[in-house]
Amino acid sequence: MFTIIEWEENVQNNHLENSKWLFSILGGNLIEINGVSKCYQNGKKQALKEISFHIKAQEFVALLGQNGAGKTTLINILGGNVKKDSGEIKIAGLNLEHQELLTKRKLGIVPQEISIDFNFTIFEILKFQCGYFGKKFDKDYAEYLLEKLSLSDKKHVRGRFLSGGMKRRLLIAKALIHNPEIIILDEPTAGVDIELRHSLYEFLNELRQMGKTIILTTHYLEEAEKLCDRIIMIKDGEVIADESKHILMQKYANKQVITVMFEEGFNPFESILFEYEISIEGQELSIHFHKSKLATVLKKLTKLPVILETLSITQANLEDVFLHLTQREET
Repeated sequence: MFTIIEWEENVQNNHLENSKWLFSILGGNLIEINGVSKCYQNGKKQALKEISFHIKAQEFVALLGQNGAGKTTLINILGGNVKKDSGEIKIAGLNLEHQELLTKRKLGIVPQEISIDFNFTIFEILKFQCGYFGKKFDKDYAEYLLEKLSLSDKKHVRGRFLSGGMKRRLLIAKALIHNPEIIILDEPTAGVDIELRHSLYEFLNELRQMGKTIILTTHYLEEAEKLCDRIIMIKDGEVIADESKHILMQKYANKQVITVMFEEGFNPFESILFEYEISIEGQELSIHFHKSKLATVLKKLTKLPVILETLSITQANLEDVFLHLTQREET
């Protein structure tokens, strides 16, 4: 019988070796999506339009887009629940269309919608899930997962008695119980409280260190910015951005905002700040400018004929980049 710590070390060592092997035989590409298209409603609604991108072993990728962008369709195609109309997908060198059962064993998918067997206990649910993939149930590994997901004390509780947050964490355990190399999470933190959300972030980082490849879709852009090292944005079934997080931020997150509280009666429109984009709400002034102009703006603020009561500087973030790109595509 393994302790949790011993099991964690064992899992980490095994997955690091597996990932090195995969990396060497595949040239680093664990998922290859080439020209994938999908139409619904007899061809009237095109959900995906020749989507193409590759994901390397051990990458942590955010797949972002507005509702209806095509993210869930793509995930359902990868999971075998929806058939693509054209294109090719390879997972760990296996063709999804011709080797579907083998590719499914490589994937652990956490769906957006909660669907569990309410009449069975957590342990029974995990045991059945192993059987679906033709794998023997490993009690020690199940204990390890439940410990990491704060479900250990609920392992003998039936699904119908779990809270919404517990059910969502159980979905993660179900996706991981067969030890997949690739984890796909579709809105995994929806309905999860802040404390558990942060513990989940820690667990995802641990899984990545164990050699897992992770794809995350989320509307909480701050968690994509915090966790992922590559961003793929989809709009209307097309890829509109595919960059490392740092390059994407350097390209588009070039704005800063200084917010100041000024004395009553001061009119900033008559000041030396007129050349910048400014907005006013009450006595609060926000100045929007390119990040290279920070020193210049601060110098001009010190020359204003008014006492500034407070001053704060805000950096552009991934949400700003997302809005910039999606709005730009609409124009």
